[in-house]
Amino acid sequence: MSTAMIEIRPAVAADVELILEFIRELARFERLEHEVIASAAGLREALFGTHRYAEVVFACDAGEPVGFALFFHNFSTFKGQPGIYLEDLYVKPHMRGRGVGRQLLRHLARLALERRCARLEWAVLEWNEPAITFYRSLGARPLADWRIFRLTGTALEQLGG
Repeated sequence: MSTAMIEIRPAVAADVELILEFIRELARFERLEHEVIASAAGLREALFGTHRYAEVVFACDAGEPVGFALFFHNFSTFKGQPGIYLEDLYVKPHMRGRGVGRQLLRHLARLALERRCARLEWAVLEWNEPAITFYRSLGARPLADWRIFRLTGTALEQLGG
């Protein structure tokens, strides 16, 4: 398999179960499977419903999905332009090191340029050194001065209620 054989295709509504399968595989890899509560119905509505909150593309080898990326637009007020935020990138273990992740990120970088985005960004777990090394090899740099904050569950309900 060479990267020339990898085809990137957008997901369609019929792919919802496959998307959920990739999400679960990624969660297992990240040791976070216990946090996955997504359902096929919820993904169908969020990804293909009236308001599409995110997009998914698959990397396919001979038609077989071997990697995926889930992403959405964010916005930089300082730049006054949209950006693309990569929520999930996952390549099946047997395909790692073969350029699949690079092809997915290249696709997203091209989309960012086509859509006049100022940046493409994502988060990576601190322990995932292979991914960090890979991202650095592409020219990506960590944002050392920033921390991610999150409101969920009771805290979100208390603030929003």
